[in-house]
Formats: sequence, structure tokens, C-alpha cells
Amino acid sequence: MACKGPGYRTPLDAMKGPREKIVYLPCIYRNTSNSHKPDYLATVDVDPESPTYSTVVHRLPMPYLGDELHHSGWNACSSCHGDPSKQRNRLILPSLVSTRVYVIDTATNPLAPSIAHIVEPNEVKEKTGLTIPHTSHCLGDGHIMISTMGDLQENAKGGFILLDGKDFSVKGNWEANGHNPEFGYDFWYQPRHNVMISTEWGSPNAFLKGFNPKEYANGLYGHSLNVWDWEKHTLKQRIDLGVNEGAIPLEIRFLHNPDATEGLVGCALSSNIFRFYKTERGDWAAEKVIDIPSKKVENWVLPEMPGLITDILISMDDRYLYFSNWLHGDIRQYDITDTRNPRLVGQIFIGGSICDDGDVKVVGEKQPQPLFVNGKRVHGGAQMIQLSLDGKRLYVSTSLYSGWDKQFYPDMCNHGSMMLQVDVDTQHGGLSLNRAFLVDFGTEPSGPVLAHEIRYPGGDCSSDIYLSTSAHAKL
Repeated sequence: MACKGPGYRTPLDAMKGPREKIVYLPCIYRNTSNSHKPDYLATVDVDPESPTYSTVVHRLPMPYLGDELHHSGWNACSSCHGDPSKQRNRLILPSLVSTRVYVIDTATNPLAPSIAHIVEPNEVKEKTGLTIPHTSHCLGDGHIMISTMGDLQENAKGGFILLDGKDFSVKGNWEANGHNPEFGYDFWYQPRHNVMISTEWGSPNAFLKGFNPKEYANGLYGHSLNVWDWEKHTLKQRIDLGVNEGAIPLEIRFLHNPDATEGLVGCALSSNIFRFYKTERGDWAAEKVIDIPSKKVENWVLPEMPGLITDILISMDDRYLYFSNWLHGDIRQYDITDTRNPRLVGQIFIGGSICDDGDVKVVGEKQPQPLFVNGKRVHGGAQMIQLSLDGKRLYVSTSLYSGWDKQFYPDMCNHGSMMLQVDVDTQHGGLSLNRAFLVDFGTEPSGPVLAHEIRYPGGDCSSDIYLSTSAHAKL
């Protein structure tokens, strides 16, 4: 059946889609020796049949300095599937520090995108009273929604910017007046169940400077999930995950099956995975299903080092969960056929802070060896991850946020981050490094740079939301 509109009708249809050939990554110069240069969007060739495989084939510089490009989304995705008037042709690229939002034309020349529109910070601030944008998702009605984390003084304030899907002007706030959670970060919606759930990083005035554990103790970081009435745009429930167990819940993913009323969220500082779900009463609850123990260490800033779960993904068939422990350096693969009892089936170390040749010593444990690919050491730790639609390839980058990169991995700020690719055993579980693929962002023409989130032009496991309404069922 021919595709009508952007994306795919179902997640399983997406798994049958074409193999990715290029990806886009924002590259950041803040907190490096090249901070006087603008951030840029890199196009990377990931087609093994191409002569430029595993290289940056285009760089789109931004016109301003100090933006801190971070995450990105689309103007249209599978939530608009079935609407032939919609087209996935603009990458939405918010700037974490400047609050500027770039709209990138990826359709005219996918290999060499261009800037189509810029939403200036003043427009965002004047129309919404919000700053520090993070996650962007397209909506089924054609609008674009971007989560935010700060007020005009960059104190903690969760909220959402609503952009017009045609001219990209700021329409205002998505949330109803007075319905702002204390903290913001990521979000995932599912209109089929009239729900959206958002997560919490912390106060921009705290995390933008780097991480201070005392500021978590002083209440400047979050530990809750915020449950929204999707139709009314109102905050209806707060799920406290616990100060100790649910510290800093970041990336959140519903299962891709739109009939499912559950999903998973990664708590960074406590290094736990929580399952959230709809109860028989009709409200929502959460339970811890994976716990990554902190490691007792010597020669580090604290006596114990958390894994620091910073990104999570769910495969399109809802069979596997993947997440990265940025400080420990490993990526883990879990079979989540039983979401209440995930089973570890794959693990691979990519950099990290506990390599056996470093200053940090782990008490009572064997430490992983540093990773070298093509003779080059991988600096930083496994961080942003993106899975191919068929679930067989996992792409990895090593930069988190330049301020925290500088604090925890200063060598990466000096030498640049890296992008790698991991092969996935989708039958039995298992992860292995593809040593034929390495993008070393330390060799960029303008100097070492920090590359962050990975996006496919045709949509991926973290950009697209499936609605499965009755209208779609008739396609």
C-alpha cells in the first residue's frame, strides 16, 4: 500500500523501510578552544556502498555564535501519516543556550541542507515567557511543539512552545495558563489515550554551569514525571519517582505500539529505568525495573560513580530497550518482551570514565580497556544513540552537553567527540562494534567539535510517534 503523507502507518511498516544512507548531527563549539566559531549541522554518509562512507560530506554553519545546538525533530512525521498535504521536509533545530530555533530545509538537497527560517529568541520569549528549548515533536494537526526548561531569567520552569507548521511563527504556549511543572526536559504524547508525559532535568541556572551534586540536594533538579491531559493541555498528575531512586529523569519513550499504555524512562543520576503505565483506575503510575549500581571509585570527584543514563531507545517492534551509561561508558541492550522484567542480552563499552589505563580506580572490579578504532582513542563515553529502523545498527555519539563535557571529559573538548556504529543481533541479543565505521570529529576543518544527537531524514525510533486512529486504519 502506497504511503500517504510522511512516515509510516505503523511501527512494523517502518521496520520494512529503506536503509538509512545519511544522518544529521548538530556540532557544537561552545566550551572548546574554537568557541569563537559557530555551531553547524553535519551530514554524515552512512551508506557502506558509498565512496564517502563514514565521513562528513557537508557542514551547514549557523549565522550566530554560542547557540549550543542540541536535539532536533521534524515538521512532520508518522503522526501525520495519511495526510498527503504534509511532507517531512524541515528539520527543527532548537538551540539550548540562545533559545534560537533554526528551521532547516532538508528536501531541496538532502546531502546539503540549508537554513529556511530562523525563530529568533525574542519572539519565543515575548510570546511564551519561556527559554532553553529542548525536545521538538511534530503534532498530528501539523503544528510543532518544543519543550522548554526555563523562564525569562533562566530559572526552572517547564513549558512548551507551539510553532505554526506552515510559516514557523510562534503561536504561543501549548500548555494551559498556569499549568507549568517546576522542571522540563523531554516529552512523549499519545492522543489515543489522551495523555502526554514530560520529564525533568533541572534549573538552567544550575545545569548550564556544570553539575554540582549539592544543587541536586538543594532541589535544583527534578525527580518526577508530569502527566498531562492531551486534549485540555492541563497538568493532571505528578508521579514522584523518589529523590534517591528517580534522580533526574531524562529521555522518555512510550512503546511504539499506539495501543500500549506503558513505556520506559531513564533516570540519569540514580541510573535507573522506570516503567510507567496506566492503572486500572485510569491514572498513571511507575515502577523501577532496572537498577545500574554506582561503582565505588578512587581518584574521582565523588566516592561513588553513577552510570549516568543519558539516552534510551526502544526498537520499533517494542522488543528491545537500549540505553547508554555515559560515565561508565557502556551501552546495554535489554529484552523487554516482559516490560516488568527486562532481561540484559547485550553490552558493549565505548569509552567512559573507568577505563583501566586512567586515573580512576574502581574498587573490587575489573575495569574495561580503553577503546581504540583505526588507531584513535575514543574520548568521552557512549551517549546519544540512534537505532536503524530494522533494528540492526545502532549509531553512537559521545558528547552530552558542552558544559558537562568540559567538566567530565575535558580531553574530548580538546580532541573532539566521535560517532561510531554498533551491530545488533536482533534474534538473540548482542552488540558488537563495526570497526569499519568511525567519524572522528577531532579532525574537522575548523577544529575539534562536539557532535550530539543523530537524526535520519526519513524518521527514526525517537522522532516519530504513531497514532493508529480509526482514520489511519482505513488507509
